[in-house]
Amino acid sequence: MPPAPDDARTALWPPDGPGVVRFPSGRLVRGRGLRHPLPDGPVPTYAVHLLGGRPPDVPWEARLLRWPDFRLPADAAQARTVLAEVWERAATERVEVACGGGRGRTGTALACLAVLDGVPPDRAVEWVRRHYHPRAVETPWQKRYVRRFAG
Repeated sequence: MPPAPDDARTALWPPDGPGVVRFPSGRLVRGRGLRHPLPDGPVPTYAVHLLGGRPPDVPWEARLLRWPDFRLPADAAQARTVLAEVWERAATERVEVACGGGRGRTGTALACLAVLDGVPPDRAVEWVRRHYHPRAVETPWQKRYVRRFAG
């Protein structure tokens, strides 16, 4: 018997929902700026907050990945592990990655997810700008981080 459409563990994002990115594999991940209101519709089942400080309290499962604004993750090995978990969980859950504004750190994380999903590292920033936001991945070092993420 198929799951009910609103089953919290198996229902995915609406593909045309705000901030939702469809990766080449079909996985859907929502990117969001935490300074903006929560979009209407379903809430995440799992979120990763890319912040330099304390994350907001949310009623769904969430974790912090320390990542100061305009910078890179504080712990590259932890970032790789967390983003791999995001990619895995996105196959069956509504997963969200979010930073303050929703462009730099979120765009960088989404570009790294694109690399995990098979987009060549040297094309991942362009890919995420086309599929998420034209100004995603804001700094030269964030772009370099994405290019080096595969290795």
